[in-house]
Amino acid sequence: MTQVTDRVLDTPLELHPQVALRPEPFGALAYHYGNRRLVFLKHRDMVTVGRALADHPSLAATLEACGIAASRWPSFAKAFASLTTSEIVRER
Repeated sequence: MTQVTDRVLDTPLELHPQVALRPEPFGALAYHYGNRRLVFLKHRDMVTVGRALADHPSLAATLEACGIAASRWPSFAKAFASLTTSEIVRER
């Protein structure tokens, strides 16, 4: 894994308090009431991980607790880094 991926995996994250998740058959819509961004979470396991972020000390710990295969962690790290940029999730 790259240094950026490792850093994201080690970061404690949480959904931004101004974000609402609306379940959809494909995953969920994430809407940020502050910046008015709408983001599609295209997989149900992304929603599961996103909801569990605040309960664990890092993204890696959350992925492990949610039963996400380690081979998929780099793609989750990339996705959650992007969600951090759009302020859907934030560092704790």
